[in-house]
Amino acid sequence: MELSNQEEDGVHGAAAAEHSRILIHLQQGKAFVWRSEDARKIREEHGLVGNLVGALVRKPRQNTRLGLPLQLLPEEARILVEIGAARLVHHCSMDGESSDGPDVSTAADVKESYAQFLRSSYEEQCKLALQEKKRTLEDLSERIAEGRKKKKRRVEQEEEPMESSSQGPIKELCNLEQTFHFPKEAMMVQIPTARLHPGKEEEVDIQEVSSEWPYAGQKNHEARYRVFRDLWQKGYYLTNGGKFGGDFLVYPGDPMRFHAHYIAICLPQDEDLALTDVITAGRLGTNVKKTVLLCSSNPEGQVTYTSLQWSGLQ
Repeated sequence: MELSNQEEDGVHGAAAAEHSRILIHLQQGKAFVWRSEDARKIREEHGLVGNLVGALVRKPRQNTRLGLPLQLLPEEARILVEIGAARLVHHCSMDGESSDGPDVSTAADVKESYAQFLRSSYEEQCKLALQEKKRTLEDLSERIAEGRKKKKRRVEQEEEPMESSSQGPIKELCNLEQTFHFPKEAMMVQIPTARLHPGKEEEVDIQEVSSEWPYAGQKNHEARYRVFRDLWQKGYYLTNGGKFGGDFLVYPGDPMRFHAHYIAICLPQDEDLALTDVITAGRLGTNVKKTVLLCSSNPEGQVTYTSLQWSGLQ
């Protein structure tokens, strides 16, 4: 059966839309984004922040600045899935295994493919280093020749024998291609951030409980998610608020430009809250110069906010 042009356009459009969706990898209940394009899109287009948890290649032993992957809160991952911007997947097979059974050649193929990549990268960097060396010597050759002329005149005036000037950078320039050596230790190596053969991807349904997504139906998660979604829809940026004793830190704009204004504490609507906890939350917010929000939602998803500010005794 042949497809019409309109049907073909629809098929191609659906494939392009599927390819443009952000890929969120799940591992034991944690959501990670590995592609830099996806991480940028999450922040710039969807107003979600996440948290970089990967080590930088050149400085793996520090934790001041981190890189990919980007770890998302469960609420962030769920929002992206519900608005159709992303899909959750997990790899159900590892290297050396395929969906049809074990494949002992996979690991060897990956190793050989990476070795070939390193060889081609080394050859390319050799050519670039040779060009740079040649360019440097050419720039210096005129000054070197002028310096030798001055030295020759000075030696002639002193009537001392002059050593041959054939040895030096100019001769090196003539034989550069034969004598140049680029050590492998000096080459730059790109560390892959994704497996060449990641195995079979299986999409995860956020409505069903699984080892990869244990949050479906959890009372605390539902309470947090409703609050997160409501604040996000109002234009706020949210991050994990654990270090300030809350569920979320709420920013009026991108956290790179603003300090958090609120500490959101999410509570089920029917849960009692001790007065001492209210006082503790209010004093904590005052000490860090933020307003505490007690947030709860009803079964219909409507969120109620109560703000706390410690004023002390008058």
